Amino acid sequence: MKEKLSKVLDYLQDRGVDYADIRIHDISEEHISTENGMAQDLSTSRSRGYGIRVFIDGALGFAASQEFENMVKTADKALQIARATKKAQREPVRLAKKDAVVDHYETPVQIDPFEVSRQEKLDLLFAAEDEMRKNAELFRTKGTMDFRREDKVFADTDGSYINQTLYESGGGIQAFAAGKDGMQTRSFPNSFRGNFATAGYEFVKDLQLVENAARIGEEAAQLLTAQECPSGKFDLVIDGSQLALQIHESVGHPIEMDRVLGHEAGYAGESFLNPDMVGFAYGSEHVNIVADATVPGGLGTFGYDDEGVPAQKVEIITEGEFRNFLTSRDTAPVVGQESNGTARADGWGRIPIVRMTNINLLPGDKDFDELIAGIENGLYLHTNKSWSIDDRRLNFQFACEVAYEIKEGKLTGKIYKDPIYTGITPEFWNACDGVATEEHWQMFGTPNCGKGEPSQVAHVGHGAAPARFRNVKVGVKDVR
Repeated sequence: MKEKLSKVLDYLQDRGVDYADIRIHDISEEHISTENGMAQDLSTSRSRGYGIRVFIDGALGFAASQEFENMVKTADKALQIARATKKAQREPVRLAKKDAVVDHYETPVQIDPFEVSRQEKLDLLFAAEDEMRKNAELFRTKGTMDFRREDKVFADTDGSYINQTLYESGGGIQAFAAGKDGMQTRSFPNSFRGNFATAGYEFVKDLQLVENAARIGEEAAQLLTAQECPSGKFDLVIDGSQLALQIHESVGHPIEMDRVLGHEAGYAGESFLNPDMVGFAYGSEHVNIVADATVPGGLGTFGYDDEGVPAQKVEIITEGEFRNFLTSRDTAPVVGQESNGTARADGWGRIPIVRMTNINLLPGDKDFDELIAGIENGLYLHTNKSWSIDDRRLNFQFACEVAYEIKEGKLTGKIYKDPIYTGITPEFWNACDGVATEEHWQMFGTPNCGKGEPSQVAHVGHGAAPARFRNVKVGVKDVR
């Protein structure tokens, strides 16, 4: 394959391109779900193809195909598109420099998930469903598992040739209780199909779905008769699973440079940030956030992005001060930098765009009990239920599955249903006055981040520990 790609790249150089690259993606996926003790989905899929990008006089052309026999035909199509684009282009695209690399990267895996039988996977989910129903009367129980393997090849006219094999594994369970006042849900280890990592089947086994199932079932049933969460201004401790989504929506997206430049305005929205806002007080001194594509197990962990730029760890917010945007080779020159390796495509038929890697809130210095002890009258919020945030990533509203009451520095054991909190991004992060220690820190995977037009789905990660926020608006009623 290397020789074949080299010939296509030589062909493009002979026709005057300034730069060209070829990506091959071979993606296999397996999805399993159960409901009420029965198998609901047992599906597998595979997609293999390639995409060719060319740049001529600052104009981009892209073409993709699953036909490997005549790749030159696809290369010619990319050339035609670049020349046509040039006629309508306002400003030429400038690409930041990068080194040529020849390398191989593979996700460390203990158990290949595609070598584990479906029966073993189903048996685990059925056992978890049985446990959820053990001590609770439930309307529905569900279990899910998802696995992915992606073999990628990248080659360019600079001389790079990179092979990567990336594995993803994940799963989760849900309990649904229904009554005259509606339905309540509890999920584990997270909502929206669970938690995910770049790892093998060992990750699913370590989730301890069966061991936590009875508690999840009981809490779903308890929420049916729980009081509505009160409205007002409260001090909150927010669990890492909910903070993962908070980070995703109110930090990860607004720092994407293509959004900042307005490239996503017609589809996914813009950002309240602009290129001159480095140094902005994004949060309090307790807020330290990095983009880290090297952290083990993160769903946004890889060896190289889809432009051949190495995975990196980049400071985003340090002691509350905003430091860096997420950039690709074509957006980094706007801020006078090189790409920090965040350009990725969700498959062979799409061009790479700026995507989150693992946007992680670093651990703090407070024990979880210390966070709780610092609250006289507040709430501990857990597990996302729904979310909404405006196009510029400023005004948001998040709903959680459950709120645990805090009184006089202790969890009372009382739970509330349907908690909702709202805020404005910089005000919210400046209200943070403590983050739990590394002992409580955990990675959470988000396999469904949508962006781009045509739409692309990215797989990203967020590390977080529970954190405390002061005087946050809870509920939808007007409060002062």
